[in-house]
Amino acid sequence: MKVALIGATGYVGSRMMIEALQRGHEVTAIARHLERLPQVAQLHPAQGDVFDQEAIATLVAGHDAVIDAFHPGWGTSESGDLQLAGEQAIIAAVKQAGVARLLLVGSAGTLEIAPHLDLLDTAEFPQEMKATARASRAVLRQLRSEADLQWTVLTPPAILDPGQRTGSFRLDDDQLITDEHGLSNISLEDYAVAMIDELENPQHAGQRFTIGY
Repeated sequence: MKVALIGATGYVGSRMMIEALQRGHEVTAIARHLERLPQVAQLHPAQGDVFDQEAIATLVAGHDAVIDAFHPGWGTSESGDLQLAGEQAIIAAVKQAGVARLLLVGSAGTLEIAPHLDLLDTAEFPQEMKATARASRAVLRQLRSEADLQWTVLTPPAILDPGQRTGSFRLDDDQLITDEHGLSNISLEDYAVAMIDELENPQHAGQRFTIGY
């Protein structure tokens, strides 16, 4: 499959790039820092600015799907605005390019911990992450009214750290997944497995789903 991956050198995007390449997919890696990319035959580096809709539309045209791992970083006064503007530009670019499928990395803060209560609206949710989480929630609401794009959001649990690729995890829709000890986590490697599984065998078209051990 021919896939465009936005944010391919990032914390999450780099793991998804490795997983996709290991499964034999042809990946166009769209990033700002191309020097971080490995030299692999089926990997095609492409420098791109997510805020430039026209440029991104040109880069993703002709692909079977786009995976969006864009994240502007946390903790700045403008991070939420950047997250929202970047995601909206990507969505518009994918539609402009005529690519049918868009898979996005979500925010754990948008998951429910009780009926009508999102994690980001609790006192425990880190303050420095709230702006980007609110932006991700706005994007999710926008996508849920999207009729012209086959979209999927895979939302990670509360903790997303480097670890092992086990291939063993649980999936849910909107509820934060916790284990018997109350821990909500997944390795970056297993998150990547779930995303590329969805790429290859769509089970959540027009939906958000989440993952955890």
